[in-house]
Amino acid sequence: MTSLRLGVNIDHVATIRNARGEGYPDPVRAAELALGCGADGITAHLREDRRHISDHDIAQLAELSRRRGSPLNLEMAMTPEMEAKALTCRPHAVCLVPERREEVTTEGGLDVAGQQDRLAPAVSRLRAAGIRVSLFIEPDLRQIEASRLVGADVVELHTGAWCLAVRERKVEAEARFQALKSAAFEASGRGLEVHAGHGLDYDTVGRIAALPEIAELNIGHFLIGEAIFVGLGHSIGRMRKLMDQARSTGATSEVAA
Repeated sequence: MTSLRLGVNIDHVATIRNARGEGYPDPVRAAELALGCGADGITAHLREDRRHISDHDIAQLAELSRRRGSPLNLEMAMTPEMEAKALTCRPHAVCLVPERREEVTTEGGLDVAGQQDRLAPAVSRLRAAGIRVSLFIEPDLRQIEASRLVGADVVELHTGAWCLAVRERKVEAEARFQALKSAAFEASGRGLEVHAGHGLDYDTVGRIAALPEIAELNIGHFLIGEAIFVGLGHSIGRMRKLMDQARSTGATSEVAA
């Protein structure tokens, strides 16, 4: 079975920095530490309101990516301004996500099926610049097929609803997982690389990591929160062990700290 990549989202390092208007903690320093502790790449979401990651952060992260040869995954809304930023900094990958100003975090997947005419030209321009394009979607077959039709390289399956159902012990948790499992299989069968992310923690990562079609997980909020108590290196290292164990053996139990 192929190895599973871990992308660490460092947005909330910038959230803490911005709370005081200081220069620290530095998200670029966090990215360097993450890459040294088991992360395969760095994810950052440049929001239209710049509530955490800034343009300067993205420029520095892009430079770090080039220097270390580690991929930068830029999450962004599909707007002319964001497209221009991506074409300037040239990250390894762009993940297009829905964005509403009032949301606390990304809520749900992108409606690719309803926006094919708008998305297809943008995807084409980004790919022509050598940028891999990922679409953040719900585990829905209609959205998967639409992602293929607009020319995306990757789909990232939204795991947030399933993770919440698990934490709240809701009866629909298993049905949500089966939808993710089916979506991963279908997307891979249509020639799309499959990623997953949102809401994953130590208790939920194993079942997703064990799915053989998943090539990459993008995890941020939990890792940054856990780092307050145990340090970023430890939180990433433990997540890495859980992912690797699940991928190699199919086991989803905890790994001792």
